[in-house]
Amino acid sequence: MKTLTLLITHSISAVIITLGALVSSCNKMPSDTGQGSLSWSFSPEITTRAMDFPDTDAFKLKVVNSAGEILYEGDYGDSPETMLVNPGSYTITAVSREFKKPEFEAPQFGDEQVVVVNAGAVTKVLLDCSQLNCGLRLRIDPEFAETYPGGYLEVTSGGESLCYGPAESRTGFFKPGQLSVSLKEKDKSTQLITRRLEAREILTIGISCPSKPGQSSAQGGDLSIKVDTLRIWGNEDYTIGTDYVAGAGTDKSRAFGVAQVKEHAGEKGVWVCGYIVGGDLSSSKNGIKFEGPFESYTNIAIAPRSSVTEKASCVSVQLTKGPMRDALNLVDHPALIGKKVYLRGDIDAAYYGIPGIKNLTEYSFD
Repeated sequence: MKTLTLLITHSISAVIITLGALVSSCNKMPSDTGQGSLSWSFSPEITTRAMDFPDTDAFKLKVVNSAGEILYEGDYGDSPETMLVNPGSYTITAVSREFKKPEFEAPQFGDEQVVVVNAGAVTKVLLDCSQLNCGLRLRIDPEFAETYPGGYLEVTSGGESLCYGPAESRTGFFKPGQLSVSLKEKDKSTQLITRRLEAREILTIGISCPSKPGQSSAQGGDLSIKVDTLRIWGNEDYTIGTDYVAGAGTDKSRAFGVAQVKEHAGEKGVWVCGYIVGGDLSSSKNGIKFEGPFESYTNIAIAPRSSVTEKASCVSVQLTKGPMRDALNLVDHPALIGKKVYLRGDIDAAYYGIPGIKNLTEYSFD
């Protein structure tokens, strides 16, 4: 019995020594083990970026090494505070939810970062999450159901579609890229409008239609569309039919609206219509002056409505030396603020950070 007691005592002691060694190994500094320390946390500012930002503890976290081996995969709230790893590169990904196909009310937030961990070094990753997908909300007037009984709207992106019934008020979310809105009636499908949305963009399209089928709007289409956007872009106006009219942009009566300028970058000698809202442009995010007095003779900004006060909702206009500058600059003509103007020129993808019009050849006031 004494011998058995001694054996048990020695066994327990060995286990305790082994466990103690393991604990000691886990608590060693990276420099003692030839490994590095890797940790992660969320930026303290991310919760201010969107009102619907989810609980970060529920984010799905994944840590992968350069060989593709997963070192951790699970909820952020259950992840270790620090991980001892071998020197090398690691990919840390955090997403608020899985997102594989279009869904209603499914914003996805997240971040992915690749870092290099050196032996003996402490590497901290700050996850700066933002919205990864884009959203589209269709605000459909009640007349739609009467005009198109049984009809609905379908939004397609990347081969995947989401159907919006006449009473649908939720925001559908899609992977960034080009979105197409189509009117579906029995066996008939009519494409209405396309928009390219980037990550973080949420676009709201208000759709109205005549009370009787076939009754055209003044702009030449059955459906009129008013567009405003959140999070990134400002307000836009758009009327269905303009994009598909023969000779669009070739004269005043078929001038592109401000909302369409981005879609026609590179076209030359076309007409664009908008309201003069500001000047004194710069390349900064908010670099536009909406109230006088103005100092720059070389540029103005137009927008879809006279009340716009956000640079992202505007189109910049270059005023080169000559008759166009003399007639349109806001230094000499501050009263032009709020006036509707038709401009003919070349559409540039970016001028002062927003779509622009250059090389003006004609202008006309409404």
